[in-house]
Amino acid sequence: MTGAEYDWTVPADHPAFAGHFPGRPIVPGVVLLDRAILFAEAMLGTSGLNWQVGNAKFFSPVGPEEALTFALSTSPRGAIAFTVRAGERDIASGSLTRAVP
Repeated sequence: MTGAEYDWTVPADHPAFAGHFPGRPIVPGVVLLDRAILFAEAMLGTSGLNWQVGNAKFFSPVGPEEALTFALSTSPRGAIAFTVRAGERDIASGSLTRAVP
């Protein structure tokens, strides 16, 4: 298995905060999935791939300017498992696979 870790601080002005949710901004799960995919592509050294989300679980909300760590690992079959943490707090986990065109 190969793996990598990536750090990302959620920008306070991220466009997703405009409607999610006024008065209490929370990062939508799709933004975390998008980041996991971008980091998976960085780890693989390629971009523009089609991905399927094998599974995803979201444990804790994320707000503006939170520092997150994405840990990714590739299985022998090619799936990429990811976990997202904010310090000691579990944020999300799941798996990604490349979609067959």
